[in-house]
Amino acid sequence: MIIPDIENTNVTSFGRMPTPVELHAKLPLTDSAFATVMKGRAALRNIIDREDKRLFVVVGPCSIHDPAAGLDYATRLLKLQAEVADTMLLVMRVYFEKPRTTTGWKGYINDPDMDDSFRVDAGMEKARRFLLDVCEMGLPTATEALDPISPQYLGDLIAWTAIGARTTESQTHREMASGLSTPVGFKNGTDGDISIAVNAILSSAHPHRFLGINGEGTVSIVRTSGNAYGHVVLRGGDGRPNYDSVSVAIAEQALQKAGLPANLVVDCSHANSYKKPELQPLVMSDVIQQIRHGNRSLVGVMIESNIVGGNQKIPLDLSQLKYGCSVTDGCIDWAATETMLRSAHQELLQRP
Repeated sequence: MIIPDIENTNVTSFGRMPTPVELHAKLPLTDSAFATVMKGRAALRNIIDREDKRLFVVVGPCSIHDPAAGLDYATRLLKLQAEVADTMLLVMRVYFEKPRTTTGWKGYINDPDMDDSFRVDAGMEKARRFLLDVCEMGLPTATEALDPISPQYLGDLIAWTAIGARTTESQTHREMASGLSTPVGFKNGTDGDISIAVNAILSSAHPHRFLGINGEGTVSIVRTSGNAYGHVVLRGGDGRPNYDSVSVAIAEQALQKAGLPANLVVDCSHANSYKKPELQPLVMSDVIQQIRHGNRSLVGVMIESNIVGGNQKIPLDLSQLKYGCSVTDGCIDWAATETMLRSAHQELLQRP
């Protein structure tokens, strides 16, 4: 009997991927990086628990595509952290994976050479190298967990994790979040619906069991204990912002109704700034004023920032790329970032 092909009919090949253990052995966690990660996670938990009254700020490029420019940005951010340390904890946004509504560049891990060669093995190694470099500088990092396998490769170098608007409703990502070692921010849906983020927090706080891989790359039954540090990220939706005091109050009520602590982070970009990066400082200013006037649920903000403002398309000739400019969403430039954070620092010094 001739058996026709019945599985993998649309798969053209399988390429070997180094295991997490192999990559960790090649690029081991150093003592200084370990200290940065642990200190960053502890500070974030203390802010969420109200044991630290500072605001945490996840700030950095929309996505990393040039590690040299990324480290240049990190050096600047570390220097600024020293200025604002009394009022803010700066966490560098280090995004390697980009969800796509249809098509487009999927990020540094998936396509590090930006030429559709999809050297995921090389991308994962380069991503880990970059995270190590930033953590060794003393700067904690934040990222979006998109692929459920990636945390096994990179999770020991991350202090804060976001679950994006397109994946907050995904059971796979809720299960993954329940096992992450970091506080996790769940974004409201792209339509602005906050209930999916509230449900995600409730789900991820419980133990789960699901298929995944272990450090050796073996398919495993993953058992988690649940993540107690889930919180909502307000990012607007359907072209409308939701960072104003009324929207914040509605979010607080939704969390209270669910029996959850009122922990809210405002994403200053996306729909909250109508996808106009230059409006992010206005969003930040509004959030700071709410805190100045006594709000205690706003624990953090997110900012898309780079060395050069705006964004650019990926050219065929990569030598034509503009240094320090995003190839995904538009960002504010470094000068605007400094002004924005220094102004917030001065305002927060006067908070009650």
